[in-house]
Amino acid sequence: MKKIKNNKAWVFAVPAVVLLLFVAVLPLIMIVNYSFYDIFHINSKVWVGLEWYHDVLGSLRFWETFGRSLLFSTLVLAIEIPLGIAIALHIPKQGVFSSVCLVCMALPLLVPWNMIAMIWHVFLAIAFGSGWELKAFPTWAAIVLMDVWHWTSLVVFLCYSSLTTISPAFYQAAAIDGASRWDVFRYIELPKMKMVLIMALLLRFIDSFMVFIEPFRLNAGGPRSTTTFLAMELGQEIISQDYGPASARAVIYFFIIIIISWIFKKVIAVRELKEG
Repeated sequence: MKKIKNNKAWVFAVPAVVLLLFVAVLPLIMIVNYSFYDIFHINSKVWVGLEWYHDVLGSLRFWETFGRSLLFSTLVLAIEIPLGIAIALHIPKQGVFSSVCLVCMALPLLVPWNMIAMIWHVFLAIAFGSGWELKAFPTWAAIVLMDVWHWTSLVVFLCYSSLTTISPAFYQAAAIDGASRWDVFRYIELPKMKMVLIMALLLRFIDSFMVFIEPFRLNAGGPRSTTTFLAMELGQEIISQDYGPASARAVIYFFIIIIISWIFKKVIAVRELKEG
């Protein structure tokens, strides 16, 4: 029987495409356009070409904040991914206790971003007094722990949703074959979680790399700018109404995210090819 092609289903995608056009594509075009101008106000601007890009990329402070953001993303991913997997593996697949565990894991995700920094600031003040803000290491540790507390639940939910789809027959076969707990995790559970882990890595990298609200509200990038990240410098330029440099910086950040995500995708593809 000849298969009949019907593309009418694409009509249902039109609202999503239109929405994406207005919330993503048009703002990006506007920002790219502004990045080539020195803007005094919306109706007064002077063409400067690539001057703002040259200033940003040639700034030592930009590369310092880039290194801090990359280090922060590496630290939180190195903690949240293994921790999220471990927690998901220990949550029961069914029963009342599993529901209680999932509700408890959801609580940090329900807290607004600006409130998280305020909550942790109060906790740290009670535990360590008021002097911890003057030292770089305690501030870094607080920001990392705050992010881990807030976002590990996302990794847990993604992994748990994948684990619940594994048929009990696989576990029964592994038990009959005398497989160890590590073998079960390596050959049954981990392959099942592979796609959601890739999703979790990308989502958490993009979000952590452009972190802004939590560190800013916790210690405003201090002490001595040791916790100033990329998005915080962008926010400072927007507040100062330096729209030209801010637009150039936003475009640069956009391409950094695209390039790192592409590299990550290529590494995963090469690894899958070798395994295949």
